[in-house]
Amino acid sequence: MEPVTPLRKQAFGPRDLFVVIAMNILWGLNLIVVKVSVDAISPLTAAFLRQAIVLLVCASALRIVPGKMRELTALGVLSGGAFYIATNLSLSVATNVGALAIAGQLGVPFSLLLTIMVFHERIHAPRIIGISLSLLGVMILVFDPAAAGEGLGLALTALAALIWAICSLIQRLLIGVRVLTIYAWIGLWGTVILGAVAWWREPAAMAALPDLPLHTVVLVSFSAIGSTVLGQGAMAWLLQRHSIGVVTPLTLAAPVISVFTASWYFNTPVTAIMLVGGAMAMLGVAIVTVRTAQAASS
Repeated sequence: MEPVTPLRKQAFGPRDLFVVIAMNILWGLNLIVVKVSVDAISPLTAAFLRQAIVLLVCASALRIVPGKMRELTALGVLSGGAFYIATNLSLSVATNVGALAIAGQLGVPFSLLLTIMVFHERIHAPRIIGISLSLLGVMILVFDPAAAGEGLGLALTALAALIWAICSLIQRLLIGVRVLTIYAWIGLWGTVILGAVAWWREPAAMAALPDLPLHTVVLVSFSAIGSTVLGQGAMAWLLQRHSIGVVTPLTLAAPVISVFTASWYFNTPVTAIMLVGGAMAMLGVAIVTVRTAQAASS
């Protein structure tokens, strides 16, 4: 799929709605699947296996893109390697996955703050309020007794969100490059980096990969194919048909699905403090997302 803008936007129909629902479900369930995978394998080895599957699926699209290799390399190192190291380590030390799902939304305000610093973009009161609400909402989680022991997990998730935000800026420089080609390079660099780090830190887990149960491989494949390839591909497909102002706000259901599904699956509480902090964070993210999408569409 090519992330290009068509000359005429199309009406939002049932097929588009189905794609939006599927995309949010894939992304919403992914955090739970990754947590189970990390616990079943080990954080770095699970990340390596995921990126190896992404590379396998997208390998046919791997090619040199003249004038874009510096950006593709940087994106591959950060998105394929550093992001998954921080994400999987955060899940390995955490028990309250819902709190991490909320903290993960810091990527949106971080992305806007980086845009302001790098591109000197001017913003007005609504997006400043949105950034403040999202940061305050995540800070409230620190005072939640149910998330009292998740300080390291929340910090690693915030680091992953910052890496994601940096990657979002790099992706702005890759407009016109095929989605599958981008993820082929991410998969390649992720496989190389995570493979080396996992062999260094988790040699026993890496050596045990050939003996993994099929259901564990299926879980990792869900993350690699479902969340990464299909989820991101669905986003690119929607952006080909509709404006960013229409599509971007439709992704906000994914973290909500993550929070409540994680609470049910792992039997962890959704406390009043988490609801207040999560609501504030999501409201802030929604404001930033909608206003940024409107600015991009104008």
